[in-house]
Amino acid sequence: MITVTLYTRSDCHLCEQAKADLETLQAKYPHRLVEIDIDSDPALQSTYALDIPVVEAGPYRLKAPFTAQDLQKTLGAASDRQAHLERIDDKAYRAAVARGETITSADRVSYWLSRHYLAIFNLFLLLYVGLPFLAPALKKVGANGAAEVIYKVYSPLCHQWAFRSFFLFGEQAYYPHAAANMPSVTTFEAATGISDQNDPARLGARQFEGSTALGFKVALCERDVAIWGSMLLFGLIYAVAGRRIPSLPWWAWILIGIFPIGLDGFSQLLSQFSFPALHAVLPYRESTPFLRTLTGFLFGFTTAWYGFMVIEEIMADTRRLLSKKFAVVAAKA
Repeated sequence: MITVTLYTRSDCHLCEQAKADLETLQAKYPHRLVEIDIDSDPALQSTYALDIPVVEAGPYRLKAPFTAQDLQKTLGAASDRQAHLERIDDKAYRAAVARGETITSADRVSYWLSRHYLAIFNLFLLLYVGLPFLAPALKKVGANGAAEVIYKVYSPLCHQWAFRSFFLFGEQAYYPHAAANMPSVTTFEAATGISDQNDPARLGARQFEGSTALGFKVALCERDVAIWGSMLLFGLIYAVAGRRIPSLPWWAWILIGIFPIGLDGFSQLLSQFSFPALHAVLPYRESTPFLRTLTGFLFGFTTAWYGFMVIEEIMADTRRLLSKKFAVVAAKA
């Protein structure tokens, strides 16, 4: 007996007609009917909303509009194919049938992840970008040991240079390098006495965590905070929108997300190499907190926008396949 899947929804006249036609064909082409409501999942809605009713029998698919004669031909082809495969005892077919009749723990885990992956990602991003802000808060209340754990955990993930980091509970939100040329704020060198001349490896800038007067350093640099924070922001917007935001074109990701951060970051990096010939073309520069935050935000937000769309497409395919499998197995039970 073949299995026929009917993708349908409530208040669908054509769906009811297709179901009636299938019942009429039951005697000639015995089949097990599995109905799937496309409104049960956004992935099914986006795939079938304009095509229902949709009938699948074996490898054959019919999209509306179709006639009872079209259904008869499709069921006949599916029945003949199944009979042929059973007659020749095709191993691949038998294996596929066995997989289709068994729901494994991997199926259940995959389906759960495909439905909840966005919440998992958002929780991870919240923790990843939130813990660095907890470090200065712990320093503020005197919990230095707990704060040091956070600084140590994030130290392999970020340079943690204090002159490129945000500060909490102090006189300023940041203390930029003197080379950033921001005369309206106190520079890192003026605030701490640490400079590139007496600290060429910048270890002091990395190890400096702040003070009661200056405030305490966030455990991620300004650009990283902007990148991961904007990814979290998009993830939350995407969740609220029900994962229905249009995809971002790849060229927009490159133009808006990658190009600005590459220009700001690499021009800063290259300008600080000790090559006199290069300085003639690219003078020494230090990016500002605003530019690091802006370019980091654009990169993180567009990367999440582009990347989450790709992940959602994969997860939607998983949900569609497993929804059908679960329905078929339930119908056979």
